[in-house]
Amino acid sequence: MGGKSLRLGFLTLAVLLLAAASEGAEPPPSCEAVRKVFQLRRLGPLGGVPELPRAGVDLQVCTSKNPTCCTKKMEERYQTAAKQDIQQVLQTSSATLKFLISHNAAAFQEMFEILIRLAENYTSTLFCNAYRNMAAEATVPVQEFFTDVGLFLFGTDVSTEEFVNRFFDTLFPVVYNHVLNPGPTDISLEYGECLRVARRDIRPFGNIPEKAIGRMGRALLPSRTFLQALNLGIEVINTTDHLHFSKDCSRALLRMQYCPHCQGLTLSKPCMGYCLNIIRGCLADVAEVDLHWRGYIQSLEELSRAMSGAYNIEHVLLNFHSLVNDALVQARINGPELSEQVHKMCGPPVRKPKEFPGCSFDQNKDNQVLKMFSRDSEETLTNRRKEFISHLRLYRAFYGGLADQLCGNELAAADGLPCWNGEDVVRSYTHRVVGSGIKAQSANPEVKVKGTDPVISQIIDKLKHVIQLLQGKSFPKYDKWDLQQTGSGGGVDEQISGDCDDEDGCGGSGSGEFKRVLKITDWMPDKTNLSDVKQIHQTNDGSTLDTTGAGCTAMADYMTFMLISLVIPFLSLW
Repeated sequence: MGGKSLRLGFLTLAVLLLAAASEGAEPPPSCEAVRKVFQLRRLGPLGGVPELPRAGVDLQVCTSKNPTCCTKKMEERYQTAAKQDIQQVLQTSSATLKFLISHNAAAFQEMFEILIRLAENYTSTLFCNAYRNMAAEATVPVQEFFTDVGLFLFGTDVSTEEFVNRFFDTLFPVVYNHVLNPGPTDISLEYGECLRVARRDIRPFGNIPEKAIGRMGRALLPSRTFLQALNLGIEVINTTDHLHFSKDCSRALLRMQYCPHCQGLTLSKPCMGYCLNIIRGCLADVAEVDLHWRGYIQSLEELSRAMSGAYNIEHVLLNFHSLVNDALVQARINGPELSEQVHKMCGPPVRKPKEFPGCSFDQNKDNQVLKMFSRDSEETLTNRRKEFISHLRLYRAFYGGLADQLCGNELAAADGLPCWNGEDVVRSYTHRVVGSGIKAQSANPEVKVKGTDPVISQIIDKLKHVIQLLQGKSFPKYDKWDLQQTGSGGGVDEQISGDCDDEDGCGGSGSGEFKRVLKITDWMPDKTNLSDVKQIHQTNDGSTLDTTGAGCTAMADYMTFMLISLVIPFLSLW
């Protein structure tokens, strides 16, 4: 008995000693790692971070039965940091897409601006060489016309029909004064105003103004819409980069990213399924953009294809001077008949002393600029659009897969590694993982999604509207005029030989226009003498009219080089 009692006593003593040793062997864990991360992230004053774990009875989100390294103030700062972190990740994920759209939008606008200036130079060159006596008076109408072209192209609410008609209205008194009824004196301002008002009834230029209206509308409106669509694309990205997160989403982001810190788990990452549930819940509204974003890119691609051919903007603008020349030839041919109509409507011409201002346009102005740029590159607006669309097409599913991209690339733990599930570090996440979009969030175990963000709804409405514009559903129709017929005005029978198709932007219009796209030519003279270029225009009766000195053919190819060369350095940024 005594031996048994002794053994039992020793066993009891050993158990008590083991219990005592187990209680004192490991000191409470330190909050040093939490303090370091808090300080490194500059989330607030380090004095507010406990040095040792404490009871977290005041915490609202990062609650735990165990002692915690967080205070209520830290929890608030963590919540702010969690939202900022997601904003930063969103902006990083969209940075390449935003750069692609914004830099191309700026590049296309720059190219359009130079293209307008070139077209204006072509038209001024026409007057200075072929109709020098009226060049000075034609300067203002030409400048105002191309100013209106730019205003329309870059979004101002002006009418192509209105500014084309205004150009020909203003041009008619100049043509009458110098071509139809020239004299030792000029017509008076009052008489000129009568001619301007009467132009649409007299129709001195035949159907050329109607042709110009049709061509300008069909060329400028798609390009204007293209630019507007690119700017909207930037707005969409800016909107989704700066989301306003709901209270429930903010708490979920805090629980996913910083609540592990409260338990000293500063290096843990959320499980993939857990991350997907939270990010898909927080980005549920953004996922609704996906369908419309796909439609936006598809419509941009379709419009880009439609902008090639006979009505691409470079073809129409760089040949506007040809239409003007046709109009002047038409007026000269019908001079006697027009003079009679003018006499009936405005009476005999009222004259004033003649002025001789000469030609103020400096056609050699850009020659020195041209020599500054390389001749090696060859690029067209059409090719630039194709290249841009091919890159943009890669981002069709950007919004549909955004949550997966954020979790897979940035936020979640790699497969097979221990991960945070919102409460503890585990081997795998066991809750159901929901899909993307608002409807799917009704079963989300981590985030409650109550409704649609009105800001996202507004951007979706804008996308729907611009898709309609891109698809041409809001475009006015220009089929009223047969643009392949020259009508009573005759046409300039000039051709440039060479292989060409609609994709190159030189589909035939039948009016004998230059079939040219914006590209650098293989031959560029050091100096172009435009007065040596001869142009022969065929009239309705088959006779020819020699307007030697019009000289815009060589100048067109020469200045085309400048357009692309000026833009090449800018595009290299992309």
